[in-house]
Amino acid sequence: MILENNTAKKVAELLLQINAIKLNSENPFTWASGWRSPIYCDNRIILSYPTVREQIAENMAQQIKRLYGIPDLIAGVATGAIGIGLLVAEKLKLPFIYVRPEPKKHGRQNQIEGKAEKGQKVVVIEDLISTGMSSLNAISALKNNNLHVLGMLAIFSYGFDTAIQNFAKENVTIHSLSDYEHLLEKAIEIKYISENELETLKKWRTQPEKWNQL
Repeated sequence: MILENNTAKKVAELLLQINAIKLNSENPFTWASGWRSPIYCDNRIILSYPTVREQIAENMAQQIKRLYGIPDLIAGVATGAIGIGLLVAEKLKLPFIYVRPEPKKHGRQNQIEGKAEKGQKVVVIEDLISTGMSSLNAISALKNNNLHVLGMLAIFSYGFDTAIQNFAKENVTIHSLSDYEHLLEKAIEIKYISENELETLKKWRTQPEKWNQL
């Protein structure tokens, strides 16, 4: 669920400006999953731009207060959301933890790093939601450690139907500052893409796993 239209388009513009999101329908990117895609998103680059990261962190902190009040903890999903999650926690003056994809193979074999106590209320920060599986893996780890997950807030979401269904099954509330639809609106508005490219990008969104197969 998108929070605010103006915020969504502004965040999309910021991500395009710093090349955290790249759109190229003529020379598609290949994702780790093997999907061919005209879009590539790497929100970790936000951390290299102080003004942008400040705006993103402030927006996320304000939205958390509006949606959930003040939780006990902020949790970042490793590795992409550790940096931004810590900045959000600092804005809210809250403790911060992060969640690994799986427990460490050595030492204390932690999957959750940082101090958390049973029953504490936590909001999970994610940099990007695609299918939602890595996000849900982190949420599952938090719940298995008896933490009360209030919901998840991401910087950007592709808005795939499969992700919406996956989160609904687990009864997890998700929000994002921006998403694919607002990205395309802003990209056309600032002439980042042409009308022809817009149609290509819209088609990719309907069946990304089958688009432009070789």
